[in-house]
Amino acid sequence: MATAPDPAPDPAPDPVSGPVPEPPPRGGRPWSRHRRGDGAAVHPVDRVPRPGRLAGTGLQHLAASYAGVVAPPLVLGTHTGLGRDRTTFLVGAALFTAGIATLLQTVGWWRIGARLPFVNGVSFAGVAPMTAVADAQADPRDALPALYGAVIVAGALGFLLAPHFSRLLRFFPPVVTGTVITLIGLSLLPVAFGWIQEGHPERAPTPTALALAGVTLAVVLLLRRLLTGFLRQIAVLLGLVAGTLLAVPAGAVDTGATRHAALLGFPAPFHFGAPLFQLPAIVSLCVVMLVCMTESTADMLALGEITGRPATPEVIAAGLRADTLGSAVSPLFNGFANSAFAQNIGLVAITGVRSRFTVAACGVMFVLLGLSPAAASLVALVPQPVLGGAGIVLFGTVAASGISVLAGAGLDKGENLLIAATSLGVGMVPVVSHSFYAVPGLPATLRTVLDSGVSAGCLTAVLLNLAFRHRAAAPAPSASPAPAGVPARLNGTEGALGDNRRITDD
Repeated sequence: MATAPDPAPDPAPDPVSGPVPEPPPRGGRPWSRHRRGDGAAVHPVDRVPRPGRLAGTGLQHLAASYAGVVAPPLVLGTHTGLGRDRTTFLVGAALFTAGIATLLQTVGWWRIGARLPFVNGVSFAGVAPMTAVADAQADPRDALPALYGAVIVAGALGFLLAPHFSRLLRFFPPVVTGTVITLIGLSLLPVAFGWIQEGHPERAPTPTALALAGVTLAVVLLLRRLLTGFLRQIAVLLGLVAGTLLAVPAGAVDTGATRHAALLGFPAPFHFGAPLFQLPAIVSLCVVMLVCMTESTADMLALGEITGRPATPEVIAAGLRADTLGSAVSPLFNGFANSAFAQNIGLVAITGVRSRFTVAACGVMFVLLGLSPAAASLVALVPQPVLGGAGIVLFGTVAASGISVLAGAGLDKGENLLIAATSLGVGMVPVVSHSFYAVPGLPATLRTVLDSGVSAGCLTAVLLNLAFRHRAAAPAPSASPAPAGVPARLNGTEGALGDNRRITDD
């Protein structure tokens, strides 16, 4: 039963996560119904939903991120000629280690974990360098020990650099933050299109794939329009289920992996051999780790905006520690470098479910899937075109969130418009042309950075902001003051972000 909001005392700042925002300006249940023992209001990020909601929303995050977690080990296993059984083992290991890294990030321990609704999984930024390391071996099948040794060193180095890396936050004013958030969404949209094309971007999608993607997208939008409460929050999951059921009579569901999957399996430590420490591989993976840390910082800034809990330097340092520690530990269980998954940011923005424990539930599910290949294969039944249909709205929401931040950054002031326009252009280069930087003689380290649109655009925005900072004017104040702890440039925003202020997680 809903109760009238009590006047709550000003909450004390959290030493890790910063001040707790005041209740949202309109709608929803008051936060004062959820209090700590000292009477302070509990931020929606820290609420634990009811068991049914926890499972449903956690499964939704799992469905949104599953393809991203399993894609890198599938690519690497195929490239190194591991065979079906060993590649399946590699996929299970990736799921298991993604679950551990996600739990580190969401639940946290000591000064480790941003304690935000983040999914952590295998970073795709490392696929090209890792395949290059494999090609440099006498036998590509012997590359995994060298890769694991390099990931261990890169993770340990990143863990030591985390508190220093987080101090770069002062170089991320609204014009930079908005540009980076927009780039995250725009960089992810081709992933959704690639899913609709069933992994073959060089050719047009089949009519069946287009129909499945279109129906899934329409179902998600229709459910968001017609449903309320918890069912509205899991509209994406319901859309994925509906799309998969429609794909069965169309013959678009592949059940081969399910028939051959083992019921139980544990990723035995160092299954592929003890780690080897080769300097070229270590240098390549250290560069990848720096790129992942840059992208994770951008993701934390984006999620801080969306959840109403700004990512302070302390939060970013704790989040980077979780990323890098998870990466350093992953090779023990045959996993690879982990980083934050941007696709789940769109899910948080659309559903308005900001509880980090929903993503922690997703992490537990990842661990269980890693221990049961048969269960993991069930999730893989969702056809790629169905994922693509849902991905359009998920990733588009992230881009729209960034545009909202840019709108409040004062683009008509100083050189802010020039900074945003140039940075977006540079960041979109590798998105629209994968071979643009395949220039003979270009150092591999530099290409690793440039081939990440988010990293390249982020660095461009930071450097241009420094160059024009003495001429850029501060953004205009909002007409209506934002609630304490909520960024003023997001106050009153309509659409997906406005929903975040109305929907609660209890």
